[in-house]
Amino acid sequence: MLTVDFDRLGVGAGTKVIDVGCGAGRHTFEAFRRGADVVGFDQNAADLNDVDAILHAMAEQGEAPASAKAEAVKGDALDLPYPDATFDCVIASEILEHVPEDERAIAELVRVLKPGGALAITVPRWLPERICWALSDEYHANEGGHIRIYRADELRDKVLAHGLSLTHTHHAHALHAPYWWLKCAVGTDKDDHPAVTAYHKLLVWDMMSRPWLTRTAESALNPLIGKSVALYFRKPAAADA
Repeated sequence: MLTVDFDRLGVGAGTKVIDVGCGAGRHTFEAFRRGADVVGFDQNAADLNDVDAILHAMAEQGEAPASAKAEAVKGDALDLPYPDATFDCVIASEILEHVPEDERAIAELVRVLKPGGALAITVPRWLPERICWALSDEYHANEGGHIRIYRADELRDKVLAHGLSLTHTHHAHALHAPYWWLKCAVGTDKDDHPAVTAYHKLLVWDMMSRPWLTRTAESALNPLIGKSVALYFRKPAAADA
C-alpha cells in the first residue's frame, strides 16, 4: 500500500532515492522495482533486517532490474550520514509526526537532496487524526507514538522555509480512516473484535484485489477523509538558487 505517487516523482532506472523512516519498506521496495538505487533508512534494526531480506529476495527473483541497487541502513533522521546533495529523490512517509525535532529532520531531508530533486513527505491528515486522538489516548500516547497533529499548510510552510517549491498535494487511504476510528473506539489492542476483524478483511481484500468498487469509493472519499496527506516539493536547480 503506497502513499507516495512514484509516477509523480519520476523514479526510474538510475534515480538515487532515500526512503527515510522506511519502516517495513513499502516505498523502498517500489523504488527498487522501478530500477532506482535506493537506501531504506530507519533506526529500527529489526525492521531493517526484514527489509534487507526482502530486497535480497527481490533481486534473486528478478523483481527489480539487474542495474538497480538497494541497501538497508540504520541511523538517525536528525543526522543523515550522507553528504549534501546526494539524492535525486527523498521520501519521508509517515515519520515526522513521531519526531520531536521535526524542523531539524526537515533540514536534513532538504540537505541531502540534489538541486532540482524531488522531496515527498506524507503525514496523517488533521481531521482523521484528530478523531483518533479524541477516541483513544492509547492510539498516540505511547513510546514512539504520534506527538503532533499537522495541518497541511503548517507542514508546507516548514518545508518552503528552506527554499523549496510546492509542486503538488493529495490525500490517500480514505478507507483506512474508518478502520482506525473503529480501532480507537473499541480499543487499539483489540484486533480480535468482530467489527475490527471484518473491516480488516475488507482492507486486505481491497489491497490484494483492487476491485473497481472500492478503488472508486476511495478515490471519491480521499478529498474528504483521506487518512494521509502527501506533499511534493522541488529543490531549486543550481542555476535557480
